Amino acid sequence: MDTKSKLGRRNLPWVFIFLLPTLVMFAMFYLWPIIEVFYTSFTRYRGFGLHTAEWLGFANFTRLFNMQSFLISITNIALWSVLAIVLHVSFGVVVAFIFYRGIPGWKFARAAFMVPVVISSAAWAMIYRFIFNNDFGLLNNIIRIFNPDFQLNWFFSSPAAFWAITFTWVFYAVIVTMVVLGDLMAIPSDLLEAASIDGASSWQKTWFIKLPLCRFSIGTGVIMSVTSRISMYEAIALTSRGGPGDDTMSLSLILVRAISDNNFGLANATAVIMFIMGILTMVIVNKLFRMNDSVY
Repeated sequence: MDTKSKLGRRNLPWVFIFLLPTLVMFAMFYLWPIIEVFYTSFTRYRGFGLHTAEWLGFANFTRLFNMQSFLISITNIALWSVLAIVLHVSFGVVVAFIFYRGIPGWKFARAAFMVPVVISSAAWAMIYRFIFNNDFGLLNNIIRIFNPDFQLNWFFSSPAAFWAITFTWVFYAVIVTMVVLGDLMAIPSDLLEAASIDGASSWQKTWFIKLPLCRFSIGTGVIMSVTSRISMYEAIALTSRGGPGDDTMSLSLILVRAISDNNFGLANATAVIMFIMGILTMVIVNKLFRMNDSVY
């Protein structure tokens, strides 16, 4: 034991040397920008060096919380997060279990289901702009088969805009499906065989064995889905642009508009709020799904 300890101490400088490039890159491109964002969020900052930043205290945060668009953004994110957990993640989990059962043609269905991954969020937003177009959009033309007088500008009418934007991502659950499917395929077959010998039905094995053993992947899916709603930009900026009014406003739009106005202090204050919301999401989900505990 002492020999191993001495060997470990002798190799410690080499471990540090090999880690040094990674630590330097992390400090330059992750740690320092985060520190700068937090610092400048308390200043009037125009982006021309920290020496030009004028300390304002909590003025940027006070301004944010007094903005009607900010309060609407928080409400929208909360609603979208609930929909993400209830519909988006649940849909991904259900599809994963369907693929896991190995129904005929499931490999082709899995490949087809993966196709949207190669399409960017901006491209999807443009596609849905045409689908929801009032004059020649696919959706309205289908509705007009049953109601010829139907007229609705989905992205420019309230509350339709909120639900139209929701539809652009709510069933886009490929990542959740793949992560959960990976966990399902890693479940030991002898565990399921033992449950079958004990008389467990297919439903009981799904509810009491498979789902609990997939809690890590489901929790990861919840984190990814909710944090994506916090940072969602393209689906809104390229469709409703936060309208009508501020009905579909998001924090990312407030951040970009502040940058366009050269108000980097306000933009970074918005980024700090988004960062804190992301951290809180991770902490809460880790606690609820017991992601630090062993599965087996």
